[in-house]
Amino acid sequence: MENVIKTVLATVPYDGWYWEELEKALKPATILHVAANDKVGISEALKEADVAILGGNLNQQIIDEGKHLKWIHCDLGGINDSAKPQIFERGIKLTGSAGRSGPVLAEHTFFLILSLIYKMHDVSRQQKEHIWGGTMYVDDRGIYGKTIGIVGLGYTGTEVAKRAKAFGMTVLGYDRSRAVVPESVDKMYGAEEGDELKEMLKECDIVVVAIRLSDETYHMFDRKAFEAMKSTALFINMARGPIVDEPALVEALKTGKIAGAGCDTFEKEPLPADSPLWDLPNMIITPHCTPEMPDMRANCLRIICDNIRRYRAGEPLVNQLEPRDVYTK
Repeated sequence: MENVIKTVLATVPYDGWYWEELEKALKPATILHVAANDKVGISEALKEADVAILGGNLNQQIIDEGKHLKWIHCDLGGINDSAKPQIFERGIKLTGSAGRSGPVLAEHTFFLILSLIYKMHDVSRQQKEHIWGGTMYVDDRGIYGKTIGIVGLGYTGTEVAKRAKAFGMTVLGYDRSRAVVPESVDKMYGAEEGDELKEMLKECDIVVVAIRLSDETYHMFDRKAFEAMKSTALFINMARGPIVDEPALVEALKTGKIAGAGCDTFEKEPLPADSPLWDLPNMIITPHCTPEMPDMRANCLRIICDNIRRYRAGEPLVNQLEPRDVYTK
């Protein structure tokens, strides 16, 4: 069944060629381009808008006043904060721009892994102190031949798997289902098929979290998960902070349940100054910040324009969230 787009609320900060391309894709719809902080303008636009293309997450104003909305696109990689129960209850299609930065997020993953294995903290300290530590790695091994387990085989997880194979690693994957196994994954575990996460964790030298945050995945990595891991294992979180029970992570690092961790996301951001994670010698922290892809805005625009075509044709949308993706924590 085809859908007609009549009026669009757009708060994406596009201009120049990007805006022209978006206009072209939306024709002949009426486009109301409003600044994201213009509450009055947004309120006026929502009186008619049946589609919204937002520069950020949903807010309560759009939920309350967007009575005619049928499709909302949030131009962000992760849109768990927009996955409100009301959206699914009202049958509104909700999509995001996941995949716009997959390759560089995978690079960032390996920056964290290599920083831990090659002892970035110690190397930096020794360089500052002019110390030549020629035997620093005598008891350590590189990532070649190790087993990596990737939790979540979406855009980022799949890119991590590709790079892991290039490093000569055995790649395990865990996701909702193992019906589809990405080319670079040697073995797949699926929750829907009854596979338990701990089955994979006990096999891994490195565990990478790249799964979507939802009520299902909230605190997926708790004390039991860390206890299932090898004491020599490394833990990397490139997904969302609330997937990890941070006190459990702190305990695991302090007591040697795992060897080290590298995280780009945290339960509270900015990470509070009194968080014990800051001072752990086996912890690498980056502040939820990754170098951009070349022309990331063009990547986002490509996803949006493809979904405009799909929406009008009544086809499944790219990056559409399902009711099971709801996040209420």
